[in-house]
Amino acid sequence: MTDQASTPVSAAKKLFIKTYGCQMNVYDSQRMAEAMGAEGYVLTENQSEADMVLLNTCHIREKAAEKLYSDLGRLKPLKAERPDLKIGVAGCVAQAEGAEIQRRMPIVDLVVGPQAYHRLPAMARAGRGVDTEFPAEDKFEHLPKPAATRRAPAAFLTVQEGCDKFCAFCVVPYTRGAEVSRPVDRILREAHDLVSRGVREITLLGQNVNGWHGEGPSLEGQGGEWGFGRLIRAMAEIDGLDRIRYTTSHPNDMADDLIEAHRSEPKLMPYLHLPVQSGSNRILKAMNRKHTVDQYLRLIDRIREARPDILLTSDFIVGFPGETDQDHRDTLDLVARVNFGTAFSFKYSPRPGTPAYDRPEVDSDVADARLQELQALLSSQQKAVQESMVGREVSVLFEKPGRNEGQMVGKSDYLHAVFVEAPQAKVGDLVRVRITHSAANSLAGELLV
Repeated sequence: MTDQASTPVSAAKKLFIKTYGCQMNVYDSQRMAEAMGAEGYVLTENQSEADMVLLNTCHIREKAAEKLYSDLGRLKPLKAERPDLKIGVAGCVAQAEGAEIQRRMPIVDLVVGPQAYHRLPAMARAGRGVDTEFPAEDKFEHLPKPAATRRAPAAFLTVQEGCDKFCAFCVVPYTRGAEVSRPVDRILREAHDLVSRGVREITLLGQNVNGWHGEGPSLEGQGGEWGFGRLIRAMAEIDGLDRIRYTTSHPNDMADDLIEAHRSEPKLMPYLHLPVQSGSNRILKAMNRKHTVDQYLRLIDRIREARPDILLTSDFIVGFPGETDQDHRDTLDLVARVNFGTAFSFKYSPRPGTPAYDRPEVDSDVADARLQELQALLSSQQKAVQESMVGREVSVLFEKPGRNEGQMVGKSDYLHAVFVEAPQAKVGDLVRVRITHSAANSLAGELLV
């Protein structure tokens, strides 16, 4: 019999990842963790015990770089205590700043852009490096297959990256590159793998996810170009996959087959995030959005005709250069017309390298007042929509235990967080719930037998 105590066992190296920003960064962090897992790293939630700290950054909002350097400053004492600690910066700030990060913060060993993170293990072995290239190879095909362990019941799956829209306020085309769609077979293969490990809900991700198009088998067995609606229908054929979502979409890519999928495919959840950014045609033109208010509203009408119960959310930028009081009132009018379930709204922040960067800004106090007025209207709509859910029956996918004994928390069809007293339930159960109460940002319900 082997004496376990006398057998030397090397402890696994520990990896701490801090993820900033969007769902695509969450997905990227998971894939980087899997890539480093193949190198012997295991995730830790304790930064002080990590052998490698990875900051996966976002460059969308103002002062993104400053937040990064502030976090790096807090890592200096840890690096001084443990010189062997590897510190890496990934994501969109890494892409934008490149070697400047190491120049400003010599404690940083690795800088890797969002299109090159499949090279992270080799960089870690080398000890130091910068890789912000847009490689020709498909990074997803160079990542190791995840370990066959049960995941959370809901997962992200990136199907499209990059952006060709070049909105005047946005850095994504410069940090994520041109639009690229993953092939059908690779998406479906990854989806099947997720489902085989317990995933019941998949959210398809992309900077312009509904602009996805890919080569796939035709009905006659020959290759052909697929649109996003067809991809969703193929996903719906996967046994064990109960729910499909997608984000973020662009109004100009809301094709007929996708709207039809909302009508005819029950696995596609009744929830749509469709950013409009402004309710003023003049500002939309200045933003280079390439759609008008009327086009957006007619699109909303078509979507609601296809799926009357759909919950709509959006994004708004307040105080874009040149915005007047009338432009702001036009935005309020659009919000009142659509009635959003919720929305994300921000004051314009200039991003270096974007077309709007040098344009004269709206007075900060004026922009603040407009933002408060818009958010008050959006909050009132969100409250009304949530209160309208009371008494309704919805499906809820339990994702984790609640704070109270016997309580479970999950997401409804409409992506509302729902708290339910369900002592016998477990993570991954998909159950019917009657909504009994609406809180500020969540709902409560009772389990239906």
